[in-house]
Amino acid sequence: METYKFDKSMELFNRARAVIPGGIYGHLSPAVLVPGKYPYYAQRGEGGYYWDPDGNRYIDWMCGYGPMILGYNHPKVEAAVDEQRKNADCFNHPTPVMVELAELLVDTVKIADWAIFAKNGSDTTTYAVQVARQSTGRDKVIACKGAYHGAHAWCTPGHGGLTDADRVNVLMSEWNNLELFRKLVDEHPNQVAAIILTPYHHPAFADSVLPAPGFYEGIRSLCDRNGIVLIIDDVRAGFRLDLRGSDQYFGFDADILCFSKALGNTYPISACVGRDDLRLSASDVFFTGSFWGGGISMAAAIATIKELKETNAVAHMMHIGKLLQDGIRETGAKHGYEMSVTGPPTIPYASFACERDFMRQQVFCAEVTARGAFFHPHHNWFISAAHTEADVEHTLAACDEAFAIVKEKFND
Repeated sequence: METYKFDKSMELFNRARAVIPGGIYGHLSPAVLVPGKYPYYAQRGEGGYYWDPDGNRYIDWMCGYGPMILGYNHPKVEAAVDEQRKNADCFNHPTPVMVELAELLVDTVKIADWAIFAKNGSDTTTYAVQVARQSTGRDKVIACKGAYHGAHAWCTPGHGGLTDADRVNVLMSEWNNLELFRKLVDEHPNQVAAIILTPYHHPAFADSVLPAPGFYEGIRSLCDRNGIVLIIDDVRAGFRLDLRGSDQYFGFDADILCFSKALGNTYPISACVGRDDLRLSASDVFFTGSFWGGGISMAAAIATIKELKETNAVAHMMHIGKLLQDGIRETGAKHGYEMSVTGPPTIPYASFACERDFMRQQVFCAEVTARGAFFHPHHNWFISAAHTEADVEHTLAACDEAFAIVKEKFND
């Protein structure tokens, strides 16, 4: 396979450094990939693919870090967006589509009796914590080490601009360590407002870990006995595991669910849904933004959810994801590598079981990407309904070449 060059990406980045702090910041920074081996910018997208400014095409196994679930420029989503755009987007008031979207979410998500909207996942996880505090009259929140719940001060993995007071009421536990959760609750009687968890553990720079048998049963019981609100941050996994909520995929009921990413098929929107007994507290928390009532993203979300239902998209994504996971294991074994392939099939991640310094991982993912299939070396990937068996076949052929390069480079 021919490999890619990134001259125009580098030219744009050099211009950006003069006018944007860091050139590209946050999780989109090239520093978290392999600088010089990846495109720095995207030009356009269609279906399961996107193109960079140099004209290189990629099978997008990152899906924009999750928001693309039906495919770029999906005709039904774009038609709904175009129809709403004729009436404009942002007004002094919400549009009628807000009511329609809230009704659709309440009808779709099992635990949902109400819904509220924003633009980012961080907005809704922070709001969910405030609702829990308002409902319980308590201050403290228990989260898991390594979990990502957004960029707000109480949960950001960053360090700049923070004070000790920002996190004084956040207690850290460990994934699947039910005894530690119980210990923290016992050590802070009648002080814990919420436990916030992702449906499964998906930290960056590490394999994904599914809930151990009995873990969520124990967490649910712990919350019920102690009057604690169970918040599930479904921002990353939402609508890729179960349209009723990822809590249902793992066999339990959350009290509050937070969604974003795939909800609008690339259009910026997030949602928080919850049980009826939290409705009054939800209304007591001041939560607002001038753009949060915008109709365009809500129209996109309505079209996205309907299309996911009508096409049984989750089943298709599970099929494609399993083909990719199994193929990486088999192709790696062909070259003498045991690959640790973790996470649900629709949100996979693969790494070299033999290493902890990421060096082989970085070379492997960069070489696959340079052959037209975008693999992130340190973050889980995403499957979309637009991906095909042919995309998996192309990707595995790229993996075959990349494994050979890794083997030669590291003299394995």
